Amino acid sequence: MSKEQLRENFYAQDVETVKNKFGVTADGLSEVEAKKRFEEYGANALEEGETKTLLQKFFDQFKDFMILVLLAAAFISGALGELSDAFIILIVVVLNAALGVFQEAKAEEAINALRQMASPMARVKRGGSVVSIKSEDIVPGDLVLLEAGDVVPADLRLIEANSLKVEEAALTGESVPVEKEMILVEDDAPLGDRVNLAFSSTNVTYGRGAGVVIGTGMNTEVGHIANMLANAEESKTPLQENQDQLGKSLTVLILAIAAIMFVVGLLNGRDWLEMLLTSISVAVAAIPEGLPAITTIILALGTQKMAKRNALVRKLPAVETLGGTEVICSDKTGTLTMNQMTVEKVYYNGQIHDVSDDISLSIPVMKVMNFANDTEISNDGRLIGDPTETAMIQFGIDKGLKLKEELVKEPRVAEVPFESDRKLMSTIHEQATGNYFVATKGAPDELLKRCTHIDVNGEVREMTDADRESILDANHSLAVQALRVLAMAYKFVDAVPATMDSASVEHDLVYAGMIGMIDPERPEAAAAIATAKGAGIRTIMITGDHRDTAQAIATRLGIIEEGQSGAVLTGAELNEQSEEEFARNVEKYSVYARVSPEHKVRIVKAWQNHGKVVSMTGDGVNDAPSLKTADIGVGMGITGTEVSKGASDMVLADDNFQTIVVAVEEGRKVFANIQKAVQFLLSANLGEVLSLFVATFLGWTILEPVHILWINLVTDTFPAIALGLEDAEADIMEQKPRGRSSNFFSNGVGGAIIYQGILEGAITLFVYWWGSSNPMLEHTGELAHMDAETMAFITLGMIQLFHAYNSKSVYKSIFQVGIFSNKTLVYATILSAVLLLGVILTPVLNTFFGVSQLTGLQWAVSVGSAFAIVPIVEIVKAIQRAMGKK
Repeated sequence: MSKEQLRENFYAQDVETVKNKFGVTADGLSEVEAKKRFEEYGANALEEGETKTLLQKFFDQFKDFMILVLLAAAFISGALGELSDAFIILIVVVLNAALGVFQEAKAEEAINALRQMASPMARVKRGGSVVSIKSEDIVPGDLVLLEAGDVVPADLRLIEANSLKVEEAALTGESVPVEKEMILVEDDAPLGDRVNLAFSSTNVTYGRGAGVVIGTGMNTEVGHIANMLANAEESKTPLQENQDQLGKSLTVLILAIAAIMFVVGLLNGRDWLEMLLTSISVAVAAIPEGLPAITTIILALGTQKMAKRNALVRKLPAVETLGGTEVICSDKTGTLTMNQMTVEKVYYNGQIHDVSDDISLSIPVMKVMNFANDTEISNDGRLIGDPTETAMIQFGIDKGLKLKEELVKEPRVAEVPFESDRKLMSTIHEQATGNYFVATKGAPDELLKRCTHIDVNGEVREMTDADRESILDANHSLAVQALRVLAMAYKFVDAVPATMDSASVEHDLVYAGMIGMIDPERPEAAAAIATAKGAGIRTIMITGDHRDTAQAIATRLGIIEEGQSGAVLTGAELNEQSEEEFARNVEKYSVYARVSPEHKVRIVKAWQNHGKVVSMTGDGVNDAPSLKTADIGVGMGITGTEVSKGASDMVLADDNFQTIVVAVEEGRKVFANIQKAVQFLLSANLGEVLSLFVATFLGWTILEPVHILWINLVTDTFPAIALGLEDAEADIMEQKPRGRSSNFFSNGVGGAIIYQGILEGAITLFVYWWGSSNPMLEHTGELAHMDAETMAFITLGMIQLFHAYNSKSVYKSIFQVGIFSNKTLVYATILSAVLLLGVILTPVLNTFFGVSQLTGLQWAVSVGSAFAIVPIVEIVKAIQRAMGKK
């Protein structure tokens, strides 16, 4: 059998057909045949894949356009003798590269975690003997034996299942262990319905079984997921796209301006070397080389704040991506729900009771659910066993039942174990009176067939047709709420039957009642979904669970309205839609049930193709491919598998859906603050470029190259970083998501950069003109020119520091946002002002920089003109607010 044939639909084939295809006998494979197949198919392990060296990963980070521009700027700065500028740029580039390598290494953790899920050892039948071998030595056709506590070592077609239950939540999203059955399954059955298969890396929770290995290594379902992970396309985040776009646009614009300046300067008779240095200085000054570093710092500060609120960011760009999220695709089990079966309703005495009601411990239904139960209670109080059974024990404990003491009084002396074909189990307990109590639980329809009497308010009487109809109605009422219903019955016997089987024990029972269980929604999830909705974010629920369960939970959470079944789509129904049809219909659906890992990826991509920024949350292995495909994958820190965490950009330390909403708010704040930094940097750079560009046309030399580079160095970085520490605006979660189409210039930032840059340039030119032509000043000739350059130097530097306060908000007044609300910004502007003005006030430095000592009037004009940017922008903002801008 070829490797391709190992992906056949063996679940739709009978056992004998599967055995014949693999050449399996009752004795299993011989050692000779097993060795031959091992050489043919290889080890039962996931492929390593190609790995890059650390050096390769490091150099890969330099392919980014903005990084190449910065390297060019560093080279030019070094050539001009501005070693400090070159050194700072190179530090920024190297730090970004190191961060990228770290992120790439983190991304490889997902597949490594998948490998670690495999069972180290397995019991197989070879040559007629049962032997324990390493799971990686298993080959297709091996006969594997399973029992409770085992990890399934490969994909198996079951040939025997004795009350076998397998926990598959991590792989299929099924909220309860799957009862395995020896039945044929439809050819197009989804993964969760293939009940005659056992999948690699899932856990046996109950019973025994055996199966033929039909898939090993990469040919298992887990291997299929590993392959999807390895080949998943990782798109750039909106922030990375914005940075690329900004870098390319600015580079083209700046080079064009520098070239025009150079040509115009030559035409005006300026020295070619002087104009070359000036043009290059303008180009270097205009490139916001600090932006990548400032962005990284703002993102890093955001991760620290998120960590304090239980959102652990693994990849820095994820902080900002969250802020732009428009659609949250969320796994149900363990993310929106508790991943813990819980008793929610109890039916007895003809009425349905909520668990919060005062339910007596003496009612028979309470006794039966706790006696007919195989849950073990450890010394530390932990409940070990099947989730549905542990839920019943937990309910008894919550109501005050001391089960261990009760079982000492009425010990179990015999039992008829659960079997999937009859869907019942019974235990027999010795009474102090000498007779025996029989406790039976199971499927309501099967149990009713064996009941002849009913217990109502402690009185036992014969069951009537009206009683049966009432019980069936109650069962239906619980089932439509997507509750898993189990019925309870009992009787007393004088002696333990000689033959312990269903026929001898499970007859003439007294009906006691029913319980309804569900994996309940997390208490905070509904409020979080409502908050997200208010912020314009749509929540989509995706689960491997059944349609009715998914619809009920989604209704309770507020994802869909009562009876809105048209918003629910199953995996089978999704398969019937072409890519084009699904792309047209995707916005109709809010709930997906019974889906596979491929379906989850398809759903995420469909929303992305609509231009939406998509977040995917999940905790299982089956979520990993979609977590990696989404714009931001959010894993669960407590219940999540290491595979899902490894594929995620962010992990919730508290598994709380509410934390996602908190992270979205922080992400929006981060992007808003990056926009503020961009507005500040680019308007300042535009002011510099316009000043020099216009001056060149007028034949003026208003600044030397050293002046431009010093202003660029000391007035940009510190205030821009400080703007990244601004508090979020109060209405930030009432705004619509930014989305993929927005960029650094959205929400009025682009317009603000242009008019504010023009203002900065115009004010600087005015001050230079005034300083060079005013007859009131004492100096003339070359000294007057030096005074004017010094005034322009002070004005252009200080205007940027004053302008940092304008950048706190695009439209709001600085009095609304608070002039001194950001203490870091105050300290940053003071530090920058000291560094800027120090070169004028320090004798040695003012000679090096070619600046002069000014008179009081010149200082007043320079600083006063620089400050004028604040009231002018305040007036513009007031006009904009009056026009409805916000």
